[in-house]
Amino acid sequence: MTPLGQRIRELRRERGVSQKDMASAIGVSAAYLSALEHGHRGVPSWPMIQKIIGYFNVIWDDAEELQKLAEASRPRVVVDTSGLSPAATELANLLATAVGELSEAELLALGDKLREALTRRKGG
Repeated sequence: MTPLGQRIRELRRERGVSQKDMASAIGVSAAYLSALEHGHRGVPSWPMIQKIIGYFNVIWDDAEELQKLAEASRPRVVVDTSGLSPAATELANLLATAVGELSEAELLALGDKLREALTRRKGG
């Protein structure tokens, strides 16, 4: 499941909406919505994200969150390290081979560390 798929499912459950009803309202099949929630579809288009935002009638901050989650929800990631240092290639390969073996807590901790490093690098 992708971060966007998880959030869509949470919003549906909070509002007591079935996949079938939501899918019909935004003009997609229930199968597509299920695949989107489970991470079997790529990142939805901006117009589709707008339909989802409109369907849930979310406030501005929540709409921005959905957009950011969509951007972070590519189920098939390719990391091109050509032209980067050997350390970058090693890290990409290590992550690719280990990501399925790490616990949720370990994944969250690694994500936090990387976000912290990026924030420091940007001066924030």
